[in-house]
This record gives sequence, structure tokens and C-alpha cells, in this order.
Amino acid sequence: MAAFVYILGSSGNGGFRTYVGWTDNLERRLLKHNAGTGARSTRGRTWSLLYAERYGTRSEAMSREWHLKRHRKFRKNLSQEYGY
Repeated sequence: MAAFVYILGSSGNGGFRTYVGWTDNLERRLLKHNAGTGARSTRGRTWSLLYAERYGTRSEAMSREWHLKRHRKFRKNLSQEYGY
């Protein structure tokens, strides 16, 4: 089963924010975040998919997610690349 690590971006009253997560279905997960039924920290914002990587297993995706959550410089560069 394929798994994905993704980074979402949102610009709002609190400024630009990113969110890092993993899923087995990117489209469904983005819809959940934007419907307010995703992670608690993503509620009340409109999110766009900025970046995604595909992995062969869930554990590989979860490991990469852990590293991306701590790699603030990478996320900041991504946000600048998209003009936020």
C-alpha cells in the first residue's frame, strides 16, 4: 500500500502556516482538512497542497513526516517558493 507525506500551506489572520502529515489518499485528506474534520490544528483555515512524497509503506511515510515536522527551514523555503 502506498503512503504519502504532504505539506499543506494556508495564509490567514495568523499569518502563513504549514502543516505536515501523512496519508494513503492525498485528495481525501485535503478535503477533510478543508472541511474542518482533519487535524485540530488545521481547522478554520483553507489549505493548499504545497508538497508531497510517495512511499511504499506507512512506516516509511511516518518516519519522513517526523523529519519534515522538524525541518522548519525546508517548510519556510517552500512557503517562499509559493509566494507566501
